[in-house]
Amino acid sequence: MNPTEFASAVTAITSAFGDPTRREIYLFVHSCDSGATASEVAERFDLHANVARHHLDKLAAGGYLEITTARAAGGAGRPSKRYLTASDEVNLDITVRHDDVIIELLGRALNELGPERAAALAEEVGEQYGRTMASAMGTPTTRSFRTALHAVADALSAHGFAAHAEKEGNALRLVTEHCPFGDAAVEHPVICAVDRGMVKGMLGSLYGETSVEVRSSLPDGDDHCVTAFAE
Repeated sequence: MNPTEFASAVTAITSAFGDPTRREIYLFVHSCDSGATASEVAERFDLHANVARHHLDKLAAGGYLEITTARAAGGAGRPSKRYLTASDEVNLDITVRHDDVIIELLGRALNELGPERAAALAEEVGEQYGRTMASAMGTPTTRSFRTALHAVADALSAHGFAAHAEKEGNALRLVTEHCPFGDAAVEHPVICAVDRGMVKGMLGSLYGETSVEVRSSLPDGDDHCVTAFAE
């Protein structure tokens, strides 16, 4: 694991498990064969249901929990969300995987298409994958932009981007400290359109269609990537 991969993995795990209550919640859910609901977690840890749901959604965004929905007996009422661990073992996979050969091939193939078509295709693929990532988190009927953006940052960090949301004046922006595509993204900047699409896809599912604008990026010589939004 190179330094960038190591930093990305540490950021992802810290974001998910830095809070001691969240660690205990994860272990509690892991101990439940059929998973747990936010209400059950709230009762077990003496938390408000919204706080319990925040912890569970953060773990789900990082890929540490899965979400299923089921209606109560009789089929009446709103389906309840149950949070489950993906494995019977308590295991943290901190390896940030990518294949340098495949990424290099992707960059060159996209460049052959020309900048406009390549960027459109890369963003489209990223957006589809972003929607898939959001589906794994669950899609609440209402969610604030701030909450959605933090969920997006957690999911990106779990994929090696070491991302976080921060305030800029009266607006929020997404800052990405590392890129799992490494030098290939610098050599072939069109790959960055995949990241942009992932953000659009996740926000579109979790919050609603949002305009995404890249303000700075590693290929442009900046220290990190910054994405701004127009809600």
